[in-house]
Amino acid sequence: VYPQIWEDPDVDMEAMQLGQGHRVVTIASGGCNILAYLTRSPERVDAVDLNAAHIALNRMKLEAVRHLPSQGDLFRFFGAAETRHNSQAYDRFIAPHLDPVSRHYWEHRNWRRRRRIAVFDRNFYQTGLLGLFIAMGHRTAKFFGVDPAGIMEAKSLADQRRFFDDELAPVFEKPLLKWATSRKASLFGLGIPPAQYDSLITSGDGTMASVLKARLEKLACDFPLENNYFAWQAFARRYPNPGEAALPAYLEKRNYQAIRNNVDRVAIHHANLIEFLAGKDAGSVDRFVLLDAQDWMTDDQLNALWAEITRTASTDARVIFRTAAEPSLLPGRVSNSLLDQWSYADEASREFSARDRSAIYGGFHLYVKQAA
Repeated sequence: VYPQIWEDPDVDMEAMQLGQGHRVVTIASGGCNILAYLTRSPERVDAVDLNAAHIALNRMKLEAVRHLPSQGDLFRFFGAAETRHNSQAYDRFIAPHLDPVSRHYWEHRNWRRRRRIAVFDRNFYQTGLLGLFIAMGHRTAKFFGVDPAGIMEAKSLADQRRFFDDELAPVFEKPLLKWATSRKASLFGLGIPPAQYDSLITSGDGTMASVLKARLEKLACDFPLENNYFAWQAFARRYPNPGEAALPAYLEKRNYQAIRNNVDRVAIHHANLIEFLAGKDAGSVDRFVLLDAQDWMTDDQLNALWAEITRTASTDARVIFRTAAEPSLLPGRVSNSLLDQWSYADEASREFSARDRSAIYGGFHLYVKQAA
């Protein structure tokens, strides 16, 4: 679903105050966050996901860190587009160390007899639900005469602003686009479930087009392109080359040795998060990363999740998550007996939300365990 994670790990680590000795439970997704966390040398990272593709991707990433010969090879595999020999590197260095289930996933052949791993010989980040959503956005903009990649010519934030105002913003006023985005299913690729759709359109002028325009405006205008690899993926459809602009933490050369030294601290679990936490000892987790998973949960599921989070949380534990809409979704849905044991960092949450370079979420939220 998500070839790369679309939550900013740098913001995560600062909000968590992540450091040595911390025991982390996180939803895995594309796994860029997991490897980024290793730069802070936590004691353990348990990465949980129900999506079998995410599990296979993360297990392959761990073996790639362990067994690809160099940092350059790691970048070529996960950072460079159109690297024709990546599947050969997989066969030689990664496959012999993969578990059978993950190996079967990557070596499965489609109707053209092409192995799934061959996607890394082209551009892996143009696949998956979000990759296809971005591609659809490019096609839609080009239909209206705008090439989103044009923003990559900008030399300053002022240039980025001009491109957005002159080229991108007018697309959102097109009746056809307003009609298309009024359909709830059209936003699945952006991680916006139907349950959140109605709350989202209460912002702006009451249309989803205005919400998407505001999110794209943040991505295009709030951060210099040289600092924002999310913008590179959205507009250029690739990561920058080393030295060209900032990269995900796990692909930065300066972080390679720390990540490789700490990779054995990660465990990948194909499991339901609530059930996984139910198997953990009380007080055994210091940091929880929920991504946007709660947007998809019922009230009963939210209460079950927070019951386990509260039970397994250590003293001063921290929980971070994101929501499609701006407010935290917990008040009024999770019982007061649970929430009263946590302190919501309102001002800090707003600050971290503003600094999240991925820009697609309405809110970033930080909860801190209160002293007993």
